[in-house]
Amino acid sequence: MGTEVTPETAKPNGHGPRRRQSKGHAGDVPRRAQRGKQAVGGPVRPGLYVSIPFCAQKCTYCNFSSQVYRRSLRTRYISCLSTELRETDPGDPDTLYLGGGSPSMLEPQEFALVAACLPAREWAEATIEVAPGEATSGRLREWLKAGMTRASLGVQSFDPRVARQSGRRHTPETVLSQIRLLRDGGIRQISVDLIAGLARQTRATWERSLEWVERVDVEHVSVYMLEADDESRLGRELQSGGQRYGALHVPSEDEIVDMYLTAVEGLRGLGYERYEVSNFARTGARSLHNLKYWRMEPYVGYGSDAHSFNGRVRRQNVPSAPEYVSRIDAARSPLDRKEELDAARLLEDRVLTGLRASDGIRLRTDEWRQLLPPARRLAARGWLRVQQPTLRLTDEGMLFADQAVLELLG
Repeated sequence: MGTEVTPETAKPNGHGPRRRQSKGHAGDVPRRAQRGKQAVGGPVRPGLYVSIPFCAQKCTYCNFSSQVYRRSLRTRYISCLSTELRETDPGDPDTLYLGGGSPSMLEPQEFALVAACLPAREWAEATIEVAPGEATSGRLREWLKAGMTRASLGVQSFDPRVARQSGRRHTPETVLSQIRLLRDGGIRQISVDLIAGLARQTRATWERSLEWVERVDVEHVSVYMLEADDESRLGRELQSGGQRYGALHVPSEDEIVDMYLTAVEGLRGLGYERYEVSNFARTGARSLHNLKYWRMEPYVGYGSDAHSFNGRVRRQNVPSAPEYVSRIDAARSPLDRKEELDAARLLEDRVLTGLRASDGIRLRTDEWRQLLPPARRLAARGWLRVQQPTLRLTDEGMLFADQAVLELLG
């Protein structure tokens, strides 16, 4: 389902956990591979994100820059992406994330063209997003050659009727067989995404999805709440009071929150720790790549709508695949926006991303003085733990994460 989980894709809107705030997203982490290890006290190494914005179908809830494009555009895009990867230096990344879109839909020869342009190394973590049904033994062989260690499956619902209404084609058995294929092939960590609030979703279908999570026994689960904005077909229908895409059968906000809380409790009972508002992991299975976004560490993005951040400057490529191809074909930069952040903006983004993680944010003395008054008000409400120099959301605060960020920043 996914995309990058950056401040650019996670602006607060006054509500609780939303779908754009992942993918993603410290504490117990897997031991880094020896070649991907950074020296103690050395510079933080960046994450590498590669955008593959192609899908077999456009889901009704999707608000990402991915589309069902013609095969001819996909061929040109892969060529242009390879050019960008070859001609620019990503630095020394230790994590890799292939998202979109559905990079799993690339045929083995297409994937091999992209992989040939990636840095040759043993990654601390390398993730590929997989649409259930698209993993095959031939594709998996190429993923493993490229060093992929982790797969994130965009399940969204294990109920076939709910999945079909949303534009997904899989069944629970499809997901189970895909996970077995990935495990047997050597993928060490597997994550599944679920969305609370899809059309025709009920308490019963949601609980069945959680029962299937227990059955497939994966290492990581992401649980998002439906984001009804004007960037998705379903969101536009809900905002206009329309009926298409099952808009009349979308659960109420209270029902969605109840589903989320049910998931939090159920996943806790299965041994998953909530380490970010929407992300749950067993010991050693937190997403190393997404942690970079939440910690404001550097990352480098390639492809359409990809973002980069070096600690001070943010960059974003043009959002659409056709425009990206046009730029690269004309030997022009795909860069669409560049912004140098001042101290106030850096603090804003640190709060926006870091507060949603269970570890919270550590503040400098001047920042502590600035945020202490609103932090005390949020603490009195039961939303925030205030222990200098750290601010952390409480369990209740996690439900109102976006609102807490807005109030904290004034």
